[in-house]
Amino acid sequence: MTRWFSRLLDRVIGWSRHRHAPWYLGALSFAESSFFPIPPDVMLAPMVLANRDRAWSFAMLTTVASVVGGLAGFLIGMVAIDWVTPWLVRVGYSDEFATAQRWFGAWGFWAVLAAGFAPIPYKVFTIAAGAMSMALLPFTVASAVGRGARFFLVAALIFWGGEPFERNLRRYVDVIGWSVVAIIVVIIVALRF
Repeated sequence: MTRWFSRLLDRVIGWSRHRHAPWYLGALSFAESSFFPIPPDVMLAPMVLANRDRAWSFAMLTTVASVVGGLAGFLIGMVAIDWVTPWLVRVGYSDEFATAQRWFGAWGFWAVLAAGFAPIPYKVFTIAAGAMSMALLPFTVASAVGRGARFFLVAALIFWGGEPFERNLRRYVDVIGWSVVAIIVVIIVALRF
């Protein structure tokens, strides 16, 4: 089996030690909450692994940047939903957007809070909240609590897992990575047929 994921993990950990890594983490966190598809966890986890004494500051940076990015997504939904809707359909988020709208209709504040952990991309919730004119203060509070809980949990797991976690991750990263790829392929094939 190819050790592609091991090499990728080493590269990401190397990037996480770069002197500008916190800026990259902040930019990724902001972008993911409004338009970018890659979650910040993929950078937060290796940064905490590489520099455990800064775990909580990295989690805070990720949370703040994500909430600010969520406000950008909210603004997009509020002023440009007609322009964004075709993009949501094109990238395959139309079902998730409809789900987010139903959740807002049923639970409002709690939908945003749960979105921090939901499998539906967070940007879909931020855009939907703006499109549905959710009150800004509850949106911001729910975003801060939900996203903060997620990112501090990731940081805590890596912080407390420490060296044993890194050893086990290195040992199994290729098996986990190729298993996830296989599962995604099976799901795609199943959905197409």
